[in-house]
Amino acid sequence: MKHVAFALGAVLALAGPVRSTTPDNLPAYVVKAVAAGDRRDQAETDKRRHPAEILALAGVKPGDTVAELIPGSGYYTRLFSKIVGPTGHVFAIWPAEYDKVSHPDSDNLIALSKTKAYANITVLIEPAKDFSTPVPVNLVFTSLNYHDYPDKFMGPTDPAILDQQVFKALRAGGSFFIIDHMAQEGSGLRDTETLHRIDPWIVKRQVMAAGFMYAGSTAVLRNVTDDHTKPVFDPSVRGHTDQFVLKFRKSY
Repeated sequence: MKHVAFALGAVLALAGPVRSTTPDNLPAYVVKAVAAGDRRDQAETDKRRHPAEILALAGVKPGDTVAELIPGSGYYTRLFSKIVGPTGHVFAIWPAEYDKVSHPDSDNLIALSKTKAYANITVLIEPAKDFSTPVPVNLVFTSLNYHDYPDKFMGPTDPAILDQQVFKALRAGGSFFIIDHMAQEGSGLRDTETLHRIDPWIVKRQVMAAGFMYAGSTAVLRNVTDDHTKPVFDPSVRGHTDQFVLKFRKSY
């Protein structure tokens, strides 16, 4: 399996470049959103999550419609809201199964969406096996939660089904952006339930099987000191696990 994974990884590396961003090539609207005054309390978190680089690679822009899958506390939701602006929209989507264990996250985001500053956010709760958006979207984004889909509390739900539904929800040219905790090479789905990690090879295989093209990555969330053997909640790695970032595109 390791040899197969390495070979596929080499092919995918040729199919889409690893991207890098610097302060000189970050879109102005991304820089503005990250630097917003009401985000001053996020400065330390930003140092490890690199939101400007992530958002630049994701390609979100003013006027876009974004679906954020399992938004948690709304860290990225707020940034998306600021970037897409009054002519865009953000759908914050919780699978019902996840919502049962993450309360009051969705309630908090519903309250946020009722404020003037974040009125372009709509919170949706739907079955894990039935991902959909009210309108076609430019971007589906999920951070540190793709690995949850094959776990018992989520049904389980086959991630391959999610990928097909995401493909259907996106506009032509739209992107599917996945961040997750790195598992050992060749492990596939083995560690999703126990370590809350997933092998990026299986993610690439599943997403591309749904019709997506690989569109790039970035190494800004990599941590070579994480050996991929500990649960992501272990105090020695919590908050700074080795994470992969993958961008896929719907070409038609």
